[in-house]
Amino acid sequence: MNTGFYKDLDTNFEKACNLSEKEFSHSELLYLLKVGNIPEKQIAALKFDYVDNEEEAQLLLSNLTGCDGKIREAIALKIYQMLSKSNDTRNFFASLPSKVYADATIDINANICRLVTDSVTFLRCNSEFAHEYTEYLLQYSLQALNTLDAFGFRDKKYVVNKQLFKLYWCLESLRNFYQYAEEEQLLNVLTRSASQSEYTIREKVAQIVMLSDKYSDLQELLRNDNNYYVRAVFLNH
Repeated sequence: MNTGFYKDLDTNFEKACNLSEKEFSHSELLYLLKVGNIPEKQIAALKFDYVDNEEEAQLLLSNLTGCDGKIREAIALKIYQMLSKSNDTRNFFASLPSKVYADATIDINANICRLVTDSVTFLRCNSEFAHEYTEYLLQYSLQALNTLDAFGFRDKKYVVNKQLFKLYWCLESLRNFYQYAEEEQLLNVLTRSASQSEYTIREKVAQIVMLSDKYSDLQELLRNDNNYYVRAVFLNH
């Protein structure tokens, strides 16, 4: 399998341009997604229009994690476009391992995180998927919180920000899946997140707790937060 680029930048650019202008059959696009290099997989993903079965959906999903960012972002975009248009397609994707979606939710590329968090909202109607996906979000949130608690003032800011980034996107997706979470575990995540010094984390907590009266104590805490954007979540509620 060739997963790299062509031999040099000029060749790579020329080949990528040729690929983008070429018409491919559905089977040819499937083949490129299986064995192509980075530009080939990227172009194949962008040209892909539909999946006929779970196996084809799995092929797309297998390129959502663990490969070059250009491929991951193209795949994330295509999955979002497909899920937003077709109920049949949602059935194919909802039956696939939820861990892949959870891992992609905390990708290092925020564009991918956004596309994935938007995509999975179309899969909430599948209860099994929703519960499993939410369990991973809670697990990753707790891992990030535990790591943040273990940091000291000597730790480099980018290391801290990496964990805050993960927590942010877990909370962003939990906003749409909080109903599927185990209540005690979710409350633990929300309470600990509400005490983070980074206001964007507290803002995400506010966006969740405002959805349910179960979290009245956290609502009251965050209504009086020292940051305007956190307080603003409650302005019309």
